[in-house]
Amino acid sequence: MIQSTSLLESWTQENNQLASGCKLSSHVFLLLCLSLSGIPPHLDRAQLELSVVYNTCVCFTAQSQFDEAELLLTQTAQRLLQIAGDDPGTSDPSVLWRTALKSVTGTALHRRVLSLLCLQWGVWLAKSRLTAVQDFQEVSLLEAQSGAVWNDCRAETKEKISNIPILVLDPRRLVDLLKICTAIVQGAERLTEGWSVLSALQAASASPAPRALIAYTHLLSGSCLAHMNRPQMALQCYRKALETDPRCVCALYQSALIYSRLENSQAEIQALRILHSMLLLPSTTEPAMAADRLLSPSLFLCSQSLSSLLSVPSALSVLHSLALKCVIHSRVSEGVECYLDLLAALQSEDQHGVRVHAAVSTLPKLPRLYLEAGAALLMARRPADCMALCDEVIGSTLDLLPEKVLLEDPVARRVAGSGEVTEEAENGLVRLLWTAAAYLLQGHCYSQLKDWKQAVTHYTRCINLLVKVHYKDTDKDAEQGVDLCVLQRLKGLSLAGRGISFAQIDRLREALRDLQLSRQAHPEGVSARRWYGEVLWRLDRKQEAAACWEQTWSNPIPSLSEALPVYAQELQSGPLLDSAELRQKLQELGPT
Repeated sequence: MIQSTSLLESWTQENNQLASGCKLSSHVFLLLCLSLSGIPPHLDRAQLELSVVYNTCVCFTAQSQFDEAELLLTQTAQRLLQIAGDDPGTSDPSVLWRTALKSVTGTALHRRVLSLLCLQWGVWLAKSRLTAVQDFQEVSLLEAQSGAVWNDCRAETKEKISNIPILVLDPRRLVDLLKICTAIVQGAERLTEGWSVLSALQAASASPAPRALIAYTHLLSGSCLAHMNRPQMALQCYRKALETDPRCVCALYQSALIYSRLENSQAEIQALRILHSMLLLPSTTEPAMAADRLLSPSLFLCSQSLSSLLSVPSALSVLHSLALKCVIHSRVSEGVECYLDLLAALQSEDQHGVRVHAAVSTLPKLPRLYLEAGAALLMARRPADCMALCDEVIGSTLDLLPEKVLLEDPVARRVAGSGEVTEEAENGLVRLLWTAAAYLLQGHCYSQLKDWKQAVTHYTRCINLLVKVHYKDTDKDAEQGVDLCVLQRLKGLSLAGRGISFAQIDRLREALRDLQLSRQAHPEGVSARRWYGEVLWRLDRKQEAAACWEQTWSNPIPSLSEALPVYAQELQSGPLLDSAELRQKLQELGPT
């Protein structure tokens, strides 16, 4: 008996030395745990054994070794039941822990078993087994864990008796961490349930926890309100999340999405600008750490729904969105600077071979970025810079273009099973559209410079590429994809540009022909219709011109849209007709 007591004290001292050490290791705790489990279970050694198992499982959890922790916890529950003489007849952890907890109720082992059950709770949460967590919540176990049971732990700590096993983590802190993490994960899974979820999240926001986790409760409250179609209340919650934790960039991103839904473009641009600057700061996207630094909250916040809510695009993707929004909403100079910063960042990262591939995966292809930036430069009256970017696109794609692109009816393609040919044709079409758009933008640039012959040349190059696309058994009136819509837009814009350029050098017959074809390819084009009337007037077909102009008065040039690439829209970069002069001509003509 004396030898057994001495061995017990030796194991206790070893546990306490390991728990008090600067560097905790699951390996050394596991060796001690194996020593204890190598002898038959006994009530006198149970407190020490449970404490060592607790310390071992905390270290396993800190290292994301959840399977190892769960296996050791299950084996420990079975040894407890051997001591109590109970046999639940199953290895299911939920049943084992219910039976084990019942068997130690009112004994000195109760609080140790609760400590282990806390770790089992954490493992279930980390593995997104929310049903098991919910089962124990329903029997008010979590409330008991943070209640009077832990008063024994306080008394035990004050006594500081040398033969009491030391725990590496205060179970009360673990409970506080798990309670708010559980509320966050369950809130993310139940966002569509409305007010009941909001009530639970508001209660969680008042709990003792790191500021970052409190911010997550406000973020989820905002997301729940957004699902309930209450955007203004959602914005208030996102603002509260940022006030609680200024590094909560996901709240700022969700705010930008709300502003976009509300069509508040200026607020959206401001939110994107702040978001981009925050993403450039170090550690803004790192998960918050627990106060004791042993267990990180990120270990328990692993559900797919929550990860989706907490995800934020890369800094480069946000910069691209910011650039595009600025251009579309008439803040062209800001958009140009953002595009140039984006291209410079991509070039710099590509040269150094760091992070570029992960960041670019969410961005459009590089030729499209060059074309978008070129369109912004054109709108900013910087034609030379625009042409330089277009030269880059042409140089990288021209040699890869097919002789022709054959587009078949989608249904016929599926029946024929020609998937590989279809993919090749689609890739060829995309490259062809990029090159054609580059020539189109260069035509616009020469039009700005009033070099009409060069403008005609580049518009013609664009048209010559676009006519390489042929249709086979395709219903052109059917709904088409974005690429085919872009194709028609580019045809209409290039024909209109060449027609306007012809008009500037008094080649009116060619101008009339191209402008008429432009109207057929792109009926919504406003510039082509107005210039068509101008050419008719110069050809002394004034009645037809008047009729054409009268149809265009109520159709202003449409504002830019995100539905199509900005370079495939009317940029108002060429010569414009003065509406006042046109009306004066109609008044001089008199009633028709």
